[in-house]
Amino acid sequence: MPQREPPRLLGPRVFLTLAGPADSAALAAFHDREWDHLGPWMPPRSAAWRTEAHWRRWGAEAVELFLDDRAVRLVLRRIDRPEAGIVGQLNLNMLARGAFQAATLGYHMGAAQQGQGLMREALEMAIPYAFGPLGLHRLMANHLPENARSAALLQRLGFVREGYAKDYLFIGGAWRDHVLTALTSPDPVDPPAG
Repeated sequence: MPQREPPRLLGPRVFLTLAGPADSAALAAFHDREWDHLGPWMPPRSAAWRTEAHWRRWGAEAVELFLDDRAVRLVLRRIDRPEAGIVGQLNLNMLARGAFQAATLGYHMGAAQQGQGLMREALEMAIPYAFGPLGLHRLMANHLPENARSAALLQRLGFVREGYAKDYLFIGGAWRDHVLTALTSPDPVDPPAG
């Protein structure tokens, strides 16, 4: 597998970088600040999500996953407000190679940053990165049926609804249904021979 440089995606208002152990304090502060806001949309989290130790391990794992071509965990910061620290996360998880060339897309944004188009800007950089340097053919993103913001964002970006999964993930204390969406590369490339 060829070595890739860690991504650094720069937009007009936000930039995305590969998460690492050096982000542990900023990630702990972000998740402590956004605990109540993100809770209804995420699987159960332990109190460790608020600690630097947890995020230091998570950041070290992020580097390892990137080097092993298994995931790309990105942190999102505002260009105009660096003092705000991390304001969101965007992950390309479960990278699959071979004939699939796909990943699942996950993302979340701090409450104060919502409604400003910042996640759209971030995704408009991450998607070409996934289909370009990462060489993926397909991105899959799933959301709770009641998450109208996420549904609208994915639709604006060209994701197509492909299905509905009953009892898909344990979120908010119950097994919750999800809408399944996907986006394929506009310029498909044959995968390398195995």
